Amino acid sequence: MVREANVKQATAEKQLKEAQGKIDVLQAEVAALKTLVLSSSPTSPTQEPLPGGKTPFKRGHTRNKSTSSAMSGSHQDLSVIQPIVKDCKEADLSLYNEFRSWKDEPTMDRTCPFLDKIYQEDIFPCLTFSKSELASAVLEAVENNTLSIEPVGLQPIRFVKASAVECGGPKKCALTGQIKSCKHRIKLGDSSNYYYISPFCRYRITSVCNFFTYIRYIQQGLVKQQDVDQMFWEVMQLRKEMSLAKLGYFKEEL
Repeated sequence: MVREANVKQATAEKQLKEAQGKIDVLQAEVAALKTLVLSSSPTSPTQEPLPGGKTPFKRGHTRNKSTSSAMSGSHQDLSVIQPIVKDCKEADLSLYNEFRSWKDEPTMDRTCPFLDKIYQEDIFPCLTFSKSELASAVLEAVENNTLSIEPVGLQPIRFVKASAVECGGPKKCALTGQIKSCKHRIKLGDSSNYYYISPFCRYRITSVCNFFTYIRYIQQGLVKQQDVDQMFWEVMQLRKEMSLAKLGYFKEEL
């Protein structure tokens, strides 16, 4: 039994030494792989440029054949080859020049080049609903700054007029005709009717209202803490919100 135990101990020690040797080899291969990746990056090319100053194009990084087995059996630090992404923006010169021209003589006339493009690309699509007649009335109220939005009260509805069917209800959106939970309602100008709207429709309307509110402030000379560039990017942000709204993205109050 003692001899058998000694044999097992000797075998275990031999296997341990072999395992340690394999670990040392893997670590050496990993270090070689890291050196290869760093040396083959665009900042330090390993190949000589072609005649005429051209550099041969290579797809991805070169992998050393002797290190392929090490990659499959060990965890690699891939941060050195992963791209770094950041948010960027660049002004479209056509849009920027149109805005500057409008800013010099601001007007709410929808036929001016600056507003006409926004109407066609953002406002009309954002305020297009299946109930087209009501949708046109909503746009007119937004333009005239006579539209009001208020949350639906918690009190029960005791009386229902005949005309209330056309105005939707707490469970039916007046703009789409769909069965939706309507937490807000709108009122157009001096009309006594309230129209229940879904959260999706409300966000589309408010995104357009926010745009009109800002350009009215510019027209009235109330935006004094921003230069032309800052105003332009604020307008682009408001257009972005309208674009997201018309595509179906919206924020709902919980």
